[in-house]
Amino acid sequence: MKKTIALVLSCMLLLTLVACGKNKEDASTANGGVTDTGVAPSEELVIKATNYSFDKQEYHLKKGVPVKITFDNKEGTHGVLVPGLELQLDNKHKSQVVTPDKAGTFEMTCSVFCGAGHTAMIAKVIVDE
Repeated sequence: MKKTIALVLSCMLLLTLVACGKNKEDASTANGGVTDTGVAPSEELVIKATNYSFDKQEYHLKKGVPVKITFDNKEGTHGVLVPGLELQLDNKHKSQVVTPDKAGTFEMTCSVFCGAGHTAMIAKVIVDE
């Protein structure tokens, strides 16, 4: 009888812990789109990745305009790294709001070693005036 009660209590505790867990993305949408940086994005960009390629060769942003960049990993295991914009996304950190403060062309690479075509997985982020 004691084992049955202990098992039921353990299951209830486990269910309570799972129900109380909160996803960071849920928190960002609950506050009207304002991120932990305190900036609400006015645009959104989705970067999709498949094996050894991004869905576009060039992505365009506007200088001074906050944009929510979301990473969508369609196939394989990949990540996004743009050092010039201090942007790094992967399966654990799928979105980030950035406000480019300078115009220019920035190299985007895959940040997770994904196999033989990893070094060719390159695109450009172009920030226009």
